[in-house]
Formats: sequence, C-alpha cells, structure tokens
Amino acid sequence: MSSAARFSLRSAALLLALLGALLVAPAAPASAAATTSADASPAAKPVTRSAKAPAARAAALRAARVKTVLSTAAKLRGRPYRYGATGPRAFDCSGYVGFVMKRAGKSLPRTSAAQYASSKKINKSAMKPGDLVFFKHGSRVYHVAVYAGHGRIWHARQPGQGVALTRITASSWAAGRVL
Repeated sequence: MSSAARFSLRSAALLLALLGALLVAPAAPASAAATTSADASPAAKPVTRSAKAPAARAAALRAARVKTVLSTAAKLRGRPYRYGATGPRAFDCSGYVGFVMKRAGKSLPRTSAAQYASSKKINKSAMKPGDLVFFKHGSRVYHVAVYAGHGRIWHARQPGQGVALTRITASSWAAGRVL
C-alpha cells in the first residue's frame, strides 16, 4: 500500500471517529444552551465589567484622596495652634481639617460642629484612614481630627501644642466620613 493510500485511510478513520463522537454525544437542553451561549457572548461580558467599573473607580478615587489627606496632614506637623486660624501657618482644629480636606478636593464647613453635621455618621468599628473623629461633650462637638489608622489621629491640638499625630484618648467621640 502506498503512503498516500495509508494517509487517506487514516484521514477517513479520523473523520469517522469525529462524526461518531458528534452523533453519540447527547445534545444540551435548549435552556442550558441558551445560558451557555448568553454567558459566553461578547455582549454579556462588558455589561458585567462596566457594572464593576464605577465601584472600582470610586475606590481608587477615595484611595488617592486618603493618600493626599494623610500626606498633607503629616507635612503640617508642628504648625502652631491659633484659635480661628485656617492655615497654612497656623490652625485651629476645624481649620486644620478643612485645609487638609481641601487639598484632597473636598470642601468642608468652617466649624467642627458644622463639619460633624455635614459628615456621614459611621460606626467606630467601620473607620478607615481619612475619616473624621469628632470629640463631644454631651451633644456638643468641640474638636475634630483626621483618623490616621490604628487608633491615631492628626489634629491641631490646643495652644502651645500645635499639629501632631496622637492616640485617641477621649472616651466621648463619634466618627464621620466625608471622602
């Protein structure tokens, strides 16, 4: 037998085996086939990706803003406290928080009480760096700071102390989110 004849016999046998496999394989139910083809269609995938894209963009924007807030807060370490000052040479607590947040593209009201009123209240357990810590006496908000993580805050403390990174030591405080 010639090599051409052997090649054509092998080709024919392979072709028959493939056809036999197609004939023997059970057909998928119509609903399963529709689901499979819909899931595999190119049009279905961009819808899924585009639904996730805004959330991913929002998370990336918040992360960039938090990075700006914390780096700006750290650069201002040691600036003196002065009642009513909004920076950049001196700050009071709400002036400091407003200045830092403004650098991240977020405008806040002038006073700590107004900043508290404009923030979204969150549980202390849900706090993330970049959130705000509001110190209270009863229902009155008297001080505000930027949460740095791990129980620490950046704030313009009081006259003679200036801007510093300290631990939260007060017992009466609330958390708010503006970014």
